[in-house]
Amino acid sequence: MNSKLFVGVVGAACAASVALAGCTFAPSPGSSGGGSSNTTTQPGSGGSATDSAAPAEPQVSSWGPTVDTISAAQAEVAEMTMQEKAGQVLVAFFSGKDYSAQAAVIKKLHLGGVIMMGDNIPVASGGSNSNSGDSGGATGGAAGVDTAALKAATKKLSSALASERSWPGIVGVDQEGGQVARVQAPLTEWPTGMTYGAANDPALTEKASQALNQDLADLGFTMNFAPDADVTIGPADPVIGARSMGSDPSLVATNAEAAWKGAVAAGVIPSLKHFPGHGSVTSDSHVGLPVQSASVSALEARDWVPFKESISAGVPMIMMGHIAVTSLDPGVASSVSSASYKALRDLGFEGVVVTDALNMGALTESYSTGQETVAALKAGADLLIMPSDVSAAHAAIVAAVKNGSLKESRLDEAAARVVALQMMQQHKLEAASSGDDADSSSTDAESSDLDPATESQAISAAAITTFGSKCSGPLVSGGIRISGGNATDRARLASAAEEAGLSVGNGTSVALLGTGSAYATADVVVALDAPYGLANSQATTKVALYGRTEGAFDALIDVLTGDAEATGMLPVEVGDLPIGTSCGS
Repeated sequence: MNSKLFVGVVGAACAASVALAGCTFAPSPGSSGGGSSNTTTQPGSGGSATDSAAPAEPQVSSWGPTVDTISAAQAEVAEMTMQEKAGQVLVAFFSGKDYSAQAAVIKKLHLGGVIMMGDNIPVASGGSNSNSGDSGGATGGAAGVDTAALKAATKKLSSALASERSWPGIVGVDQEGGQVARVQAPLTEWPTGMTYGAANDPALTEKASQALNQDLADLGFTMNFAPDADVTIGPADPVIGARSMGSDPSLVATNAEAAWKGAVAAGVIPSLKHFPGHGSVTSDSHVGLPVQSASVSALEARDWVPFKESISAGVPMIMMGHIAVTSLDPGVASSVSSASYKALRDLGFEGVVVTDALNMGALTESYSTGQETVAALKAGADLLIMPSDVSAAHAAIVAAVKNGSLKESRLDEAAARVVALQMMQQHKLEAASSGDDADSSSTDAESSDLDPATESQAISAAAITTFGSKCSGPLVSGGIRISGGNATDRARLASAAEEAGLSVGNGTSVALLGTGSAYATADVVVALDAPYGLANSQATTKVALYGRTEGAFDALIDVLTGDAEATGMLPVEVGDLPIGTSCGS
């Protein structure tokens, strides 16, 4: 596909046109957000007669859509029925693979979109589905995917969405890479988010994200609920872990921005997550309500840094998590807390705020079916994903407006933001296909189609971190003896070793630390996900790999044989070792 799809309309909103001295925006009617007030600069104002004769460049909002697009979205929403507006802000999940039945639900409820989970992905003979990726946890996906059948499924769902509107609907997916990958083999596997922090090369991060999202766009997905911008506090963080790019807010900010820009470059709408920060709480919002006890000033200095930086860069959508921030709204999940939405708007964000899945335990233990959706919308959410019962949620929104508990202006505001986002995507896709992408500006990731497998291995190779008494040059000789990990890990390492001319079963001992592994003793100990287990491991050489893909193991062997240098740095503290530790540091 054309990798220039709607490149640059976000991520460079303040520089989208040389005719603009600053960002511009058009507030939606009834907006109560406390965001920054950006000054509108008229194209050509104060310029010469020659300048004034030039065609006026479109005024671009701080989050991507032009002012004209926002106005058009508001006009479309003004013509909608109450049922249509209620549907426009909902993204439903469904069970199984009855796409025709889900298409009928889309039309009946006028849904804004759908999200495909692990059990929705068609698989070929021998493939498998798992679906822990909703209220049961963040993981779950499909392996052995039938890509032709998946394209047909997304096309059927997209067609149903298109019958409701003249702009594209949302066909979404959770595809971070690492443990969170709904669509697995034969698509390229990607390492954990921590890989990007360890490599700390924004250009590589952007290319990798573009390649990952390019695969999704080719399959018919229009929205990816990624990347993760959480700043992890380390081993005490039980949920985000290696999904986080690291513990340094600036490092996370730089690479999270590059990651969402890569998605934009591929033509996919990204969602930065999970405000107000899930990496610094110690319980899982999938099963209960985490409590964030840090002060607002502490959050501003740590958890909110990546969000603030990406807001300045023009990120179009941010996900609101389910976290009770004591200093904002004690005991109330941020997804249903007006104080939490105000905090996000106060950072200057004027784009779409999407909720985390509304069927997660943090909300279901406190709200009856449908009421969590109204509460989130009333608090300030624009797009509501995965209510437990989408029909009940739709009915609850309509009823709330009719009985006055939810202002219609709040629903209009939310629907208009969502429509403007989708219209922006449509305009960029149309412009890219015609070769006249006037709103585009170049990015580091912009190029012809990227090869995902090449980019996946490249980012893993850049991330590998070694330390210990021997951390450079040939680290193994002749052969290796492999222990630890799982059967797939061991097979992949063995295959990479044999291809490099190493024997397997004798020689240097190499122990693999999988997810949750505490420590190991060997000549070489390799952490496959978060590197915390290396602190208590006994080894001459310690390696943080941050992934267990085939490309990661190929890159590992290059380092072990001395054919490549390990250039990554620890993005988190490991025992007494500080962030930034690398071989020789």
